[in-house]
Amino acid sequence: MLKNKNAVVTGATRGIGREIAFTLAENGANVAINYRGVDTEVPSLDGCPILPLTSDKMYSKFDISDEEEVKNFIAESKKQLGSIDILINNAGITKDGLLMRMKEKDFSDVLDVNLKGTFITTREAASIMMKQRHGKIINISSVVGVIGNAGQCNYAASKAGVIGFSKSVARELASRNITVNVVAPGFINTDMTGVLPEKVKESMLQGIPLKRIGEPKDIANAVLFLASDLSNYITGQVINVDGGMVMN
Repeated sequence: MLKNKNAVVTGATRGIGREIAFTLAENGANVAINYRGVDTEVPSLDGCPILPLTSDKMYSKFDISDEEEVKNFIAESKKQLGSIDILINNAGITKDGLLMRMKEKDFSDVLDVNLKGTFITTREAASIMMKQRHGKIINISSVVGVIGNAGQCNYAASKAGVIGFSKSVARELASRNITVNVVAPGFINTDMTGVLPEKVKESMLQGIPLKRIGEPKDIANAVLFLASDLSNYITGQVINVDGGMVMN
């Protein structure tokens, strides 16, 4: 489905990002990834039977909110891969807390990574895609950015910002044959949700019509569709992958 396509995935050594990288590679894409965590996360990708089969793979550790680091990463990805056909902005962090207890740094740190990082990476990749006159940009938001969530005002603001940003950029880049879309995951089985008490999980399940927690593969499949030619006439859209939690 993505044979000979070149993709960049940020935040790709764990959870949803890791599954997206695997899925794109499994479907023929060459994948360059960014990560921010510990170096011990990278061997988990090397152990995958899929990624080593791609002709090029790159691992780069840096903070996605660092403009110079992003510029270097995108430029090097272009140099090594030859083009950037697909960009997946997945990198994100949480620093939860109720409004009256939240520190300014916790608010700004989340906005810097989740929103500013998406802006910088999109801008740098888009400059390449505009010259190519084609490209697919998929930004990972969250249903929290759609409906909000107590104790996550910083995260909700950042993810709502990703949606507004994506819709605006979709209008700007459409004439260059570049599509920009958003995937908004709901309650997904990742390291972050895995530590929640069972009672909390059961309560959340009550609000999901499909009555199950989503898996990273559910998100990766939606991304795969948007990254492929099957979605060529879709841009500026938000796809909620949440088991029906949010129905617009």
